Amino acid sequence: MDVAEVALRGWLATGRHRSGERLPPEQELSAQLGISRGTLRTALRRLEESGEIVRRQGSGTFVGHAAAWALDEGLEKLVSYNELARRRGVRLELGLLQIEQRPLGADVGRLFDLDPETPATTITRVVILDGAPGAHMADVVHPDIALPPPARLRHALERGQMVLDVLLKQGVPVAYNRSHIMSRVLTRRDRIGRALGVTQTTAALEIEHVTCTAQGAPVERSVDIFLPRSLDLHVVRWLEDVPPVPAIRRGSRE
Repeated sequence: MDVAEVALRGWLATGRHRSGERLPPEQELSAQLGISRGTLRTALRRLEESGEIVRRQGSGTFVGHAAAWALDEGLEKLVSYNELARRRGVRLELGLLQIEQRPLGADVGRLFDLDPETPATTITRVVILDGAPGAHMADVVHPDIALPPPARLRHALERGQMVLDVLLKQGVPVAYNRSHIMSRVLTRRDRIGRALGVTQTTAALEIEHVTCTAQGAPVERSVDIFLPRSLDLHVVRWLEDVPPVPAIRRGSRE
């Protein structure tokens, strides 16, 4: 993948144009990316082959399905996946949805500082992105948190809301979450692999979130497993002491 293709993919990943929307003219786009029109055309041709853009003779270039298929998440801000889907123009629906009262278990019991046998609301669901299974999500809410009645909770989740949306609407003073990111292998034989329709061994992205109040008290713990290309995860990292950057004129040489 060359620099022009990387630049173009990065530009599309910002979500400023949704699936089916027309891209700026080549001259304008090449100026924005700082590349020549010839180089841009080569990159566009490669993205057209992958379905990330669609070029229509006499009409222009449009964002294809693949470019808008992934949720786009930066870990700097706590944003609901429902909101991320809205920004990307991704249709978010639910497949499997189970709302149960289950014992916390040893790990979540330690997290909440409660007896492992304490029952808590556990929400398990498959999230459908643009008509295809994209993620399996399992949330456990602290037993002290007042949730809506089961019918209302189910209705909210079926409408595409995330547990974070529900907590905020309930007035829970959420301030931040801690995320632990790892890889996971799914097969058609394991429970989550079957729920996501996996037909062969697949590497997936697993994110464990612990959502907390400003005082650091955990209110919810979730484990989200994303299939490949369903989540574009990125982090911006800054130097603690940023050195001054001299102004560089375009076309200048060092």
